[in-house]
Amino acid sequence: MAATSNVTEIIFLGFSQNQGAQKVISVLFLLLYVAILLGNGLIVVTIMAGKGLTSPMYLFLSYLSFAEICYCSVTAPKLILDSFMERKVISLKGCITQIFFLHFFGGTEIFLLTLMAYDRYVAICKPLHYTVVMNRRACGLLVGAAWGGGLLHSVGQTVLIFQLPLCGPKVLDHYFCDVHPVLKLACSDTFLISMLIITNGGSISVVSFTGLLASYVVILRSLRTQTSEGRRKALSTCASHLAVVALFFVPCSFVYMRPCVTLPADKIVAVFYTVVTPLLNPVIYSFRNAEVQNALRRLMGRKGSWEEK
Repeated sequence: MAATSNVTEIIFLGFSQNQGAQKVISVLFLLLYVAILLGNGLIVVTIMAGKGLTSPMYLFLSYLSFAEICYCSVTAPKLILDSFMERKVISLKGCITQIFFLHFFGGTEIFLLTLMAYDRYVAICKPLHYTVVMNRRACGLLVGAAWGGGLLHSVGQTVLIFQLPLCGPKVLDHYFCDVHPVLKLACSDTFLISMLIITNGGSISVVSFTGLLASYVVILRSLRTQTSEGRRKALSTCASHLAVVALFFVPCSFVYMRPCVTLPADKIVAVFYTVVTPLLNPVIYSFRNAEVQNALRRLMGRKGSWEEK
């Protein structure tokens, strides 16, 4: 692309051109980013160190938390630093790299959320077969498939963008590089590329979201045969999972499952799936979970005993 492109760097407009507003936005995103790192990092450490958190659900949750940290780290640090810069610039190679990792970790997160829904389906609807179906080897293969699926999705999106000649203007009305804004810089017909991008991103979203909804519909139907206590626990778990799914899939669908045009609202919508979802993941999935709370207390108690020694 470098041989046919007149663009060597890209300028972000960000959220505001006002220096004072930029500083406030930077501090706000810094606090949110630190909370995401601490919350999701604590989940990963707690599950890895907790002897009682060995079920497949916690394995998937630890990888989801790790993916959330990586996903947010693709965009948040750059935004925070750019707020103190007069020119918010990224090189063309840096822009393509950002697109690659954004879709890699985002695609992986989608597949992990789907795996967690499948795990809950087997646990609630087929409890006698759970240990056989979700054995250690099967879980390892499913996690590997999730990361592999995210990689294939990302490579597809990046290759489609990488082959486009870019002529400018070299300004993006956004705070990070993504496929739709970058398409506006192309100096060739992008209709076919845009259709392939929508197909790639849209097919993953539609198939995963359909699988998620199907799992939860079957789960809810099966609750009629459960005890009142079993129904309460299952509904609590499903409600938490559906909240995360809605916060992630609805904004993603708004951005990626439409013709390749950019809207003023895209920046705000992007905050939901790049910042808000990773921020709420520890609260929705883990800190309301009694087993995770107990494991966290044991971890903190162990740390306190080490400090006394």
